[in-house]
Amino acid sequence: MTQSKETAETSFAEAFEASLNFKTPAQGELLKGTIVSISGDDAFISYGGPSEAIISSNELDDKKVGDTIEATVVRTSPDLRLSLKVAKGKASLDALIGAYENRIPVEGKITGRNKGGFDVNIGGVRAFCPLSQIALGRIENPDTFVNTTQTFRVTELSEDGRKIVVSRAALMKEESAAKSEETRKTIVQGAVLTGTVKTILPFGAFIDLGGIDGLLHVSEMSRRRVNDPKEIVSVGQQVTVKIIKLDNDGKRISLSMKDQEPDPWEGITERYAAGSAFTGKVVRVSDFGVFVELEPGVDGLVHVSQFPIGTKAGDEAVAPGTVVTGWVREVDRDKKRLSLAMREVAVNDPWAAAAEKYPVGKVVDGKVERAGQPGVFVQLEPGLTGLVPVSELALAPGADPAKVFKPGQSLTIKVISIEPDRKRVALSVEGAKAAAERGEYLTYIEEKKPAADGQEEGKSAMALAFEKASEKKN
Repeated sequence: MTQSKETAETSFAEAFEASLNFKTPAQGELLKGTIVSISGDDAFISYGGPSEAIISSNELDDKKVGDTIEATVVRTSPDLRLSLKVAKGKASLDALIGAYENRIPVEGKITGRNKGGFDVNIGGVRAFCPLSQIALGRIENPDTFVNTTQTFRVTELSEDGRKIVVSRAALMKEESAAKSEETRKTIVQGAVLTGTVKTILPFGAFIDLGGIDGLLHVSEMSRRRVNDPKEIVSVGQQVTVKIIKLDNDGKRISLSMKDQEPDPWEGITERYAAGSAFTGKVVRVSDFGVFVELEPGVDGLVHVSQFPIGTKAGDEAVAPGTVVTGWVREVDRDKKRLSLAMREVAVNDPWAAAAEKYPVGKVVDGKVERAGQPGVFVQLEPGLTGLVPVSELALAPGADPAKVFKPGQSLTIKVISIEPDRKRVALSVEGAKAAAERGEYLTYIEEKKPAADGQEEGKSAMALAFEKASEKKN
């Protein structure tokens, strides 16, 4: 026996033995083979059995001889018949089982929405995604997901494949957790990061930094006053933020965007020097005054004591939104504070020369600031206010000064004491009246003197009154 004959006999024997041990595929079984020929309506598939399996050639689409296919056994006798159409659903189901068991993400198209969630087509197999599992957080418009292709995690699958539940949110959560591990390495105070606006609330916005959320408080969104966070950011917007605070072992992150804007307090002393005029808008009212915005990011306080004379808290003249004018009193660049006044302020210290300008005994005019106990406060000039005690008001006993003297009223008073070191001036209405009367009498005495030419000149009304009174006494 030659070698070639021996080899042929051996191959035949092995093939014969294999055929004896061959197990015919069962109906519904998935079979993999190679197209060996195509003849009319049938194609023949070699799959390792004693004979070829047959499949309808119109199921092959653009496949040709030599290509490998995977199909389902639909008939075992008299011939082994396969079908790709059944295999498509069967293969997808097997793939889903594998994805479910091995936690492999699957891709599917959302074909519709119902009351509880979404219909998802995954390789020809229908699955269901609950509404709560389509995304993380609040869903504004669920219909936007319809007709889109998304990636899901298979979370529930029955043995017969009739119930398949998938979740996009679960996959997103897993991806977020993976991202957060990387992101956490960059979470240090002072770090500048790029994030996405996730949720907007009245007090600020939560920013996704990459699997980790941080809070961007409304007060940290801009150097200017922000009433509504939606004026600055929108959901989905990419923003650059700075980590300004970490609490609870880094789990609570405070963010800021203000550093990205120029500091409006730079050069503040040049723009708003003490004594300079200002125009601004009342943005906030408190018990002790109002805050006025001079420019975005720069607010100043007008204390109630610096309201226009006659104006009090709650008046329309200082209501929110009102445009007001006044003068700058003090500027503190380091503490970012501006003290403002809506009444004229002194450019220099008026008390420095007060003793010379307002000596004891001098009669001057002033303007009533306020009245009550212990008397009436009178402004002599910007920054210099004196007090007329009740005893010097020339009022009837028990009279209320506030009902007689109104803010803004002009008043003639006499200086009865002055202490520049203590910034105190005591004034008198009684003294001013007495001084006025003495002044008229002196005028009368002057008018009684003979004129240089021996002729009397015209007399004032007060002189005539004194003259008439003298005649009656005589």
